Amino acid sequence: MKIRIISLGLIITVGFISYFSYNHPFKLGLDLAGGTHLVYKADISQLSSTDIKSSMDALRDVIERRVNIFGVSEPLVQVESGDRLIVELPGETDVGKAVASIGETPLLEFKLLKQSDVTALASSTATTSSQYFTSTGITGRLIERAQIEFSQSDSQPIVSLTFNSQGKDLFAKVTEENVGNIIAIFLDGVPISVPVVKEPIRDGTAQISGNFTPDEAKKLVRDLNYGALPVPIELISTQTVGASLSQDAVNGGVKAGIWSFIVISIFLILWYRIPGFLAVISLAIYSVLMLVIFKFVPVTLTAVGVAGFILSIGMAVDANILIFERMKEEFKKGKGLNEGIKEGFHRAWLSIRDSNLSSIITGVILYYMGSSSVIKGFALVFIIGVLVSMFTAITISRTFLFAVVPQKGEGIKFLFGNGINK
Repeated sequence: MKIRIISLGLIITVGFISYFSYNHPFKLGLDLAGGTHLVYKADISQLSSTDIKSSMDALRDVIERRVNIFGVSEPLVQVESGDRLIVELPGETDVGKAVASIGETPLLEFKLLKQSDVTALASSTATTSSQYFTSTGITGRLIERAQIEFSQSDSQPIVSLTFNSQGKDLFAKVTEENVGNIIAIFLDGVPISVPVVKEPIRDGTAQISGNFTPDEAKKLVRDLNYGALPVPIELISTQTVGASLSQDAVNGGVKAGIWSFIVISIFLILWYRIPGFLAVISLAIYSVLMLVIFKFVPVTLTAVGVAGFILSIGMAVDANILIFERMKEEFKKGKGLNEGIKEGFHRAWLSIRDSNLSSIITGVILYYMGSSSVIKGFALVFIIGVLVSMFTAITISRTFLFAVVPQKGEGIKFLFGNGINK
C-alpha cells in the first residue's frame, strides 16, 4: 500500500512540475529560432603588437562568460580581423536586450603617475585625467576574484581584488619598483583610487576604496567577477538573423523523436512484458524531467542538441535492461517474484553506479577543460542526463515495479520475465 501511494505521488509530482513549466518556453538556438548578431570594435591602440592577440582572446573569453554563465546558451563569440569581436546570441531578437546582456562591463586599469608630473598633483586635474599616468600592464583580465569588504575604521565598503598567478607576479614587480610612488586605479578611464605604494605587495591582493555606496560596491564586484574587459570596446553594428533551418527540418526532428520513443517502447513491452511497460512509463518521466530542466536552466536547444536528446532516450533504458536481466537470472535460480526483483535491483545497482559514475567524471572533466561553450553545454547536459536517468531507473522503475507485483503471484512469473524465457 505504501509503495502504491509513493508511485501515485511521483506521477502527481511530475505532472505538477510539467504544468508549472508550461508557461516557460524552450530557448532555441540560432539554427532553430534566429537571434541577434553584434559586432564590436576593440581599442587596441595602446597595445603592443605582441599583446593584441592575447588581449583579444581574453576579451572573447570575458564576453562569452558574461553571456553564457552556465555554459549552455551556446552563443557564438569570435575574434575577426584583429580588432573585431563578433557576438551571436541565439533566441534573442531584441537588440537592446542583447546589448544589455553583454552589459557595461568595467574596464579596470592600474596606472603609474609619471615621475615628470609628480608636481602636477597639486592641480585638480592631475587626479581626473589619464594624461598624467602611464600604463603598468595590470588590467581587469588579470583578476581572479573580487569581493566586497568593509573598512574597520569607518565601515565604508571596499572592493578587495585577488590577482591570478600572472597578475600576482606583475603586481609584485610593479609595486616593488615604485615604492613611494602613486599607482592609481582607473575604472572606465576615471581614477577611483589614487594610493601611494608604501611597500611591495607580493601576496597578489589589492583594495579599491573609492567612496562607494554598498550598492555601487556590489555592482562593481559582480561586474568584475563576470569579467572586466582587458580592452575598451565599441558597438559598431547590430542586426537580427533568421533561423538557418526550415520548419520542415524542425518537424522532422520532432517526428524522429516520437518514432524512436514508440519503437523503443514496443521493444521493451514485447521483450520484458510488465517490467518493460513500467520502464516505458519511467522513460516517459525521464523525457518530461529532461525537457523541464531544459526550460528552467535554461538550455538552448539547437538541431545538434535535439539529436543528442533523441539519442539519450535510447541510452536512458540501459539501466532498466541491466536490472531486468539480473532479475531473469534470479528467477532462473528459483527465487520468487519479490525476492527475485529485490536481488535483481541489488545486483544491478553496483554496475549501474560504477558505469554512471565514470560517465559523470568524464562529463565534469569535459566541462572544466572544454574550450568553447558548445563543449561545456554538451558536457553539462550530459551530466544532467546521466543523473536523471539514474533517478528514473533506480527510484521510479523500482517503485512502480514493487507497486504492481502481487504478494503471491508465482503463477504469473512469466509476465515478469523476458524474451522467450518463463
